Amino acid sequence: MQASTPEFPFQPIAEYRAYKDEIDAAIQRVLESGCYILGEEVAAFENEFAVAIGVAHAVSVANGTDALVLAMRALGIGAGDTVITVSHTAVATVAAVELAGAKPLLVDIARATSTLDPLKLEATLLENSRRKIKAIIPVHLYGQPADMPAILGIAQRHGCKIIEDCAQSHGAGIAGKTTGTFGDIAAFSFYPTKNLGAIGDGGAVITNDAATAQRVCELRQYGWKSRYISDISGMNSRLDELQAAILRVKCRRLHADNTRRRQLAAIYSERIQHPRITLPPIQSGTPVFHQYVIRTPARDSLMAWLKSAGIPTAIHYPQPVHSQPAYLARIAIGHGGLVESERACREVLSLPMHPQLSDEAVLFAVQRINDWQP
Repeated sequence: MQASTPEFPFQPIAEYRAYKDEIDAAIQRVLESGCYILGEEVAAFENEFAVAIGVAHAVSVANGTDALVLAMRALGIGAGDTVITVSHTAVATVAAVELAGAKPLLVDIARATSTLDPLKLEATLLENSRRKIKAIIPVHLYGQPADMPAILGIAQRHGCKIIEDCAQSHGAGIAGKTTGTFGDIAAFSFYPTKNLGAIGDGGAVITNDAATAQRVCELRQYGWKSRYISDISGMNSRLDELQAAILRVKCRRLHADNTRRRQLAAIYSERIQHPRITLPPIQSGTPVFHQYVIRTPARDSLMAWLKSAGIPTAIHYPQPVHSQPAYLARIAIGHGGLVESERACREVLSLPMHPQLSDEAVLFAVQRINDWQP
């Protein structure tokens, strides 16, 4: 008799059920406080998140896209400036550059890591010396740290700021140093499926520079230094007290949850044995497996096979930003084109991955993968 399919619970609801009593208590605490915007919960979460990441200042905002926009604005990046980032990313990374008023210049990823290729980065900077390139946004995709030591050296040689996109890398690191603490400033998302996720939208900007953090605080609320008086032109991007209270519950478990992700990833990596599948390589550092992403040229066949077995999968991401209708034929492309970015979008497949998954579910997925006949 064939074994029944184990449960593959949807992450946000599984996480809520795991921490239900504490989350419910946190929500009730906020409701009874009568303070719902920029109160004690937000201040406490900002302090706790800064400690968890190992940075001096964290400023919470409404979402991860706003976090990137505010990070750029805090560094004085805007109209007439160019910002380098990647095309193989969530579209929010590139959208944020344009929302800040700057122009994106897209550089290819390294095949080995799916993150910004340092060699292509330096070649692009050399070829575009006349452009006003102000910043580089490396994306720590899938929870795998980008090659920050190499990228930092290049940025310093060319006088560029570093804005880390940490939307998928809460707690990842290299040699004991956490992503988000390498560059000048960093942006995080707390979208519900993230390693640290709210029950709604949320984001944060982190930095070790007090003046930069203060500027983000002003920019997130109309440019106010004192209430109702805008000293600079700002926007409305505030994390509410409910989300902050929920994030405080989950932040206490970030390290343990990331450890569980690595345990599940180890099962996949040790037991998937299929000649047509490439496993996610670990080049350096400590990944946190926001996604466990395999690659195969026969991706659609594998995806259909797993779906027939009741195993959910996803594609992160099905189309590189530069080829999407909003950006097609108008966005600048760096040295050597975007060959690896385009290849990745044809081959990547995200397997089930979150802390509430059982070993049984992952082993079931592994067996079906190994049984696949393309």
